[in-house]
Amino acid sequence: MNDGSDTRRFPHRTAVRARVPVTLHRAGHRTADLVTFTGLPDREEHLAVVVPAPRHTVPLVRLHSECLTGDVFGSARCDCGPQLEEALTSIAREGGAVLYLRQEGRGIGLYNKLDAYVLQDRGRDTFEANRLLGRGEDERDYTAAAGMLRALGLSRVRLLTNNPDKARQLTGLGIEVAETVPTGVYLTGENGRYLDAKARHAGHTLPVSLSPSTPRSDDMEVSVP
Repeated sequence: MNDGSDTRRFPHRTAVRARVPVTLHRAGHRTADLVTFTGLPDREEHLAVVVPAPRHTVPLVRLHSECLTGDVFGSARCDCGPQLEEALTSIAREGGAVLYLRQEGRGIGLYNKLDAYVLQDRGRDTFEANRLLGRGEDERDYTAAAGMLRALGLSRVRLLTNNPDKARQLTGLGIEVAETVPTGVYLTGENGRYLDAKARHAGHTLPVSLSPSTPRSDDMEVSVP
């Protein structure tokens, strides 16, 4: 738990604002706490879904970036929806927390993400598309997530992710990542190039070799409306 020794390093003091118990059908009908926070450094409305872990165990934690198209509408263009389902099922079984972070489109927002989809349909990968829009390849910062974990008393975690940057950032922010637990690979007929780009460009530890499903054309028109 946070003993206050990192106050100068992390001047934003994140605290629990409210806990609301709910039954989640997507978590095996388990009761979980929806937890809100005050003092988040980015002032976003991030949320934690918490199922208490058994005593003397290291809780499983998933940092899940919001994806309206995948999480809500079930889009096959990404693997976000199935990853969220897996995370909720896992914490229902083992205990832990899913931090639902308002970081749509790796931090560029919903409309920009859909503009990036236009560029991807013209041959660019997900990271190139962000750059062509004048945005970072991945603008996510996990300072708020680290504050949420400290507020929940979770200073040592098992991290459910294929993304090494999440573990690196949390470690640098004072959260001990005792183990990295890989997520499943949710390949569809539409997300092969996306998963391949995550593995090839961002170092995601996907346990299979994925090939782009759409040919790349360097001379395609890449402007968006």
